[in-house]
Amino acid sequence: MCPTNVRPQPPAAEQIQADVTRALEEDLGTGDVTAELVPRNAWAQGQVICREQAVLCGHHWFDEVFRQLDDRVEIHWAAGEGQRLTPDQPVCTFAGPARALLSGERTALNFLQTLSATATQARHFVDLVAGTHARILDTRKTLPGLRAAQKYATRCGGALNHRQGLYDAILIKENHILACGSIAAAVAAARERAPELPVEVEVETLQELEQALAAEADTIMLDNFSLADVERAVALTARRSKLEASGNLGEQGLRELAGTGVDYISIGAITKHVRAVDYSLRLRL
Repeated sequence: MCPTNVRPQPPAAEQIQADVTRALEEDLGTGDVTAELVPRNAWAQGQVICREQAVLCGHHWFDEVFRQLDDRVEIHWAAGEGQRLTPDQPVCTFAGPARALLSGERTALNFLQTLSATATQARHFVDLVAGTHARILDTRKTLPGLRAAQKYATRCGGALNHRQGLYDAILIKENHILACGSIAAAVAAARERAPELPVEVEVETLQELEQALAAEADTIMLDNFSLADVERAVALTARRSKLEASGNLGEQGLRELAGTGVDYISIGAITKHVRAVDYSLRLRL
């Protein structure tokens, strides 16, 4: 899980380049036949404006779109990554060859509106639990091919990342437990197989919680526990392991859950229930 006291770092440049290359290939195909109607030496300028309250995210992908199309495009940002935006706030200005700006505007905005939506959603949930002990976590319920980008956007919104994938942490669920025979056996196998990785166990009852505590799991996920049982779990655990709560909760339920003393609350909606932020890109020739 990402530490809380460091500035969010974007994915590696190679990852961002690959994201953008794939998106441009999807949109441009064999070439932008409409942009070719514009004179080759035409120059344009413009700006992006945010039309609603949001948290900005996506600089690096936006810039990379135009870098790949024509490195003569110049972009100047008026707001930083993770900054809260207000309606009708200018976000950036740009100038460059008109063909490149016309060809790249949709792809650039797609990245900006989607990653800003993720950051905005994360910030919404972070604000809901402000003042409590709990921290908000994302999940692996991300858009295919944009895992690293959305995980970064989550951090820009003030939340933390759960595991990046199936390779960097062990999360033992019901079917793993059944296959291994018990929680104790599953945790023991995890320690033997990958002693360097953190081990988390998902439990559905207080009895399973006790077994996970006895096995010394690093983190225990309370899956769809009632609020009363979460409170019992916090008391029973007594900080011997980190506790993560998950489940479908309304906003009031989330605040109450955060007040129980759990360490983390994981929310898939951060990355999968996003609504694109309304940005307007205006060009002037």
